[in-house]
Amino acid sequence: MQFCPKCKSMMFPADGMFKCRKCGTEIPMDTEQKIITTTKQSAHEVTILEGNEEVGLPTTRVRCEECNNDTAYWWLRQLRSADESETRFFRCTKCGRTWREYD
Repeated sequence: MQFCPKCKSMMFPADGMFKCRKCGTEIPMDTEQKIITTTKQSAHEVTILEGNEEVGLPTTRVRCEECNNDTAYWWLRQLRSADESETRFFRCTKCGRTWREYD
């Protein structure tokens, strides 16, 4: 995800540029950025992250068991019914290992 440096609105890809629908600002797309695609398959959403770095995902201090790095991206997904809590996923910023938090 890319946000406009002028008005802070979300920018959308078009013709090799990110364009702001609110103020019209355009910036070139970085070919290294991740593209985030969300699709609905049956009752579950599937998010596909492509590229070399996680764009727009927050980070937290949590230890990766594979490489002992202490920083990971994180996101939440509702995997079970709505009355159950969301599942938190982590992706190591160093080795890319992905795991989930168990309650």
